[in-house]
Amino acid sequence: MNRSSGGTNFVITSRQPWEEKQLGSNIRDMARTLSVNHSVLFVNEPLDWSARLSDKSGRAQRRDKFMAENQGRHLIQAEENLWVLSPKTLLGSFNWLPDTPFYDWANRYNGTVLSNEIKAAVQELGWKSFVLINDNDMLQGFYLKELLQPDVYVYYLRDNFLAVNFWKRHGARLEPLLMSKVDLVASNSLYLANQAARYNPRSVYVGQGCDLKMFDPAAITEIPADIAALPRPRIGYAGALTGLRLDGDLIGNLARQRPDWQIVLIGATDDSFPTEQLSALPNVSFLGAKTPREIPAYLAAMDVLINPQILNEVTIGNYPRKIDEYLAMGKPVVAGKTETMALFDEHVYLAENTDQFIARIDDVLNGNVLSSPEERIAFAWEHTWENSVGLLTDAIDQFRVSKSKTAPSISKTV
Repeated sequence: MNRSSGGTNFVITSRQPWEEKQLGSNIRDMARTLSVNHSVLFVNEPLDWSARLSDKSGRAQRRDKFMAENQGRHLIQAEENLWVLSPKTLLGSFNWLPDTPFYDWANRYNGTVLSNEIKAAVQELGWKSFVLINDNDMLQGFYLKELLQPDVYVYYLRDNFLAVNFWKRHGARLEPLLMSKVDLVASNSLYLANQAARYNPRSVYVGQGCDLKMFDPAAITEIPADIAALPRPRIGYAGALTGLRLDGDLIGNLARQRPDWQIVLIGATDDSFPTEQLSALPNVSFLGAKTPREIPAYLAAMDVLINPQILNEVTIGNYPRKIDEYLAMGKPVVAGKTETMALFDEHVYLAENTDQFIARIDDVLNGNVLSSPEERIAFAWEHTWENSVGLLTDAIDQFRVSKSKTAPSISKTV
């Protein structure tokens, strides 16, 4: 039975599991958008030995729950034109190995196991060919071009994972090699696209998509009680509170230097974030993690929204989706200055240190803003998944055309 929508068949290998829907996910949103006109097989990140033996992250538990909800089926149809494959085989945990040919052998073994499950799913769906999109995995995805032989192999570079020791151990060698051999590298920031172009001339910037349907200021009818009880002005941040991405010292400086401001932090914290030190400040309020549907009402209650991003190897090239969410609510925004944030400079004040953050927030509170709420909303809505995926599929189509033109012709002899 051929289960195809009539467009292109896409296989997406994901590092963000389908079942973890409480977190925003580029690759899930991309899969859903592609499935409007194409058929999509979304491949969940496989579990490995370490996830089973020491599941500190809870990945294995969440996968088991997801499998139970689907009667133990590893291949399910999750939505129209969209199937999810949860690989059944445990992969080896090989990252601890030294970066030698033996590691490459072990990594290829993992790739082979994963490829065999993908091939079986593709056969069950009745697909004869497909485009493969690798969600920023330079390790398990390294051998997929040879093992799966897709029509087009796209490496989706959405973050600089080489700044993280786990990925750097082998990825420092493998990612440049992978980018040089794939057919296309698609990036969600200009910085990453420029980095990828050093290894592959077919590096394209596809922008960042955002699902902004929930971020409608006109739909907010009630402000949550916990934030309504806080004094104004409220200077707020909503998102993961992690020291890897946020400048805790800057947040503390804002609170100490402007005790008349209420600094409101919404999101789950991790061990790297200075939660205890900031909680000791009388004008810093931690309101905890909120569901995605709750977030817009909290944003509506803020006077200024901030993104006090720390500048490091992880953040220098990333696209902060929260900026579009902030703008979609019509709110004035002050954010850390990066190459990617230059895209927003007509609507967002950019700052490089505490003094600049304070000055720009003061500007906003005094009515000196860069654009109107209506202009901010319109700008945010330019960054849709339809636009981003459209740029991606255009690049794939252009590659196919160029590939067909350079393919050797076959002549018959009589």
